[in-house]
Amino acid sequence: MPHLGTGIGWRPEIADVVEAMPGIDWVEAVAENVCPGHLPDSLLRLRERGVTVVPHGVSLGLGGADRPDEHRLAELAARAEALGSPLVTEHIAFVRAGGERTASQLLEAGHLLPVPRTRDALDVLCENVRIAQDALPVPLAVENIAALFGWPGEEMSEGQFLYELVERTGVRLLIDVANLHTNHVNRGEDPAKALDELPVEAIAYVHVAGGFERDGVWHDSHAHPVPQPVLDVLADLASRVTPPGVLLERDENFPDDAGELGREVATIRETVAAATPPARRADVPSARVPDAPVEDVVRGRVGLAQAALLSSLVAGTPAPEGFDRARLAVQSRALAGKRADVVAKVAPELPVILGASAYRTAFLGYAARRPMTAGYRRDALDFAEDQLIGQRVHDATARRELTHWWLDRSGPKPPSGRPVARALRAARLALGRG
Repeated sequence: MPHLGTGIGWRPEIADVVEAMPGIDWVEAVAENVCPGHLPDSLLRLRERGVTVVPHGVSLGLGGADRPDEHRLAELAARAEALGSPLVTEHIAFVRAGGERTASQLLEAGHLLPVPRTRDALDVLCENVRIAQDALPVPLAVENIAALFGWPGEEMSEGQFLYELVERTGVRLLIDVANLHTNHVNRGEDPAKALDELPVEAIAYVHVAGGFERDGVWHDSHAHPVPQPVLDVLADLASRVTPPGVLLERDENFPDDAGELGREVATIRETVAAATPPARRADVPSARVPDAPVEDVVRGRVGLAQAALLSSLVAGTPAPEGFDRARLAVQSRALAGKRADVVAKVAPELPVILGASAYRTAFLGYAARRPMTAGYRRDALDFAEDQLIGQRVHDATARRELTHWWLDRSGPKPPSGRPVARALRAARLALGRG
């Protein structure tokens, strides 16, 4: 693993701030937001200055029951090559469930959800990681995620789960100390115990981020300053091993004071520098002989469990046995709220046309009726269709503007078998475009 140094997550909203920030050795960009053929000028300028750029994937779903999608893997590989990156990263999570394997509707979470720490789930994850490693041109590191809830019947702690994952695949780790803190508050898991158990020498780099606590639940928001408890976990980690890289994540609610992010980066750098790792460094577990292929029946068991959980979170079906129903309700509301927020970013015209408050109320009602099945851009169109076909927009001006917006983005010939085709033809006539 290369020595990365201290960095910050690159986001378009703070591109100028990042470029002007002193002492930035590297940046991380969300892979799905970067087009290999049209790299943002800011990233190109950073690369010309010798700043390393690492693509960070969020949609592979390596912890899901199905094998990684070849197209998504190819896209992640293309981004690594376009950016000249020394590695790529993804998450230990599932992001979709259902479909052919479970004879149910394919559902999208729009969020990273925890995998159960069971032998079945570990077998599936290890095989999926090896498939990804074979498809990528550079090494892969995978990240531990934050969770509002735990799975019943788990067979391993987080540290044991990660240790065996590294031992069986040779994959590197991206350790998010904010997520360790989140799991401490939400699930009672001791960050120090996790650090005791996981192979710290397999760490490729470390994430640091802020969040907030509400009603005894810690929300890993990436929209608040880094609190002292998260810095304490970072200091504990740095006392065990010097991480090759440390990075501040901030995704929204960016401070007006451009210097605030720079001061947070400086605090992170100082926290690592003040820790003294032991002189003797442990060995990284070496990968074993490749495991036998995972049987379909194992993937089936994992798939059914994940589909039942995701359906309860986004489609209103009963909570699976053994889960904390109150925590699932919190997660369900959080998923709906995030879905509304991301759609508003993908299609910023929608809250303008409907009004910010009316948009959010309408979208949350829509989300309760319609789980997401094909990503946020499709979700924006489906929401508009739902509002128009259901005659839910009562203001004539808003209805006309929403119809124009929908027509402009739906294309001239939507699939004729869908009910929306009839509505679209009617809308064309109403607008004098028939």
